[in-house]
Amino acid sequence: MASTKLILLQDVEDLGLAGEEVNVAPGYARNYLIPRGLASVASTAALRQLAAHKEKIEAKRKADTEAAHALVAKIQAAEIKIAMQASDDNHLFGSVTERIIAETLAAMGIKVDVHKIHMESQIRMLGEFNVEIRILRDITATAKINVVRA
Repeated sequence: MASTKLILLQDVEDLGLAGEEVNVAPGYARNYLIPRGLASVASTAALRQLAAHKEKIEAKRKADTEAAHALVAKIQAAEIKIAMQASDDNHLFGSVTERIIAETLAAMGIKVDVHKIHMESQIRMLGEFNVEIRILRDITATAKINVVRA
């Protein structure tokens, strides 16, 4: 299978950091990375452009990391209670999904993308559960979810 060599202009999750040279499928490069300005075809001009923006990229990465650490502290300090209807044996009528958790966090003033919340399976019982929220590539927060009877 053919691949296209690109230089990343911005950090792309699950692909690489700005400045790295990556090989991707031609369609991914043509339809997603290049039109959004996330990458450019590997050439000397692209390398010069990247060198000119290197300080700006590093400053943005540092600011993003600081914001991520602040968000982790807010998530871990939050008491997240989700009220759900349940049967007499504590089995939920329905389940707690990533979307419900994201909406509950948003109501508390903590904005988290629903796709960053990772659960092994949906919560179907009353009780306390730990849910991992991936803020950045290497920064994760563990949220304590308390599912209570409505």
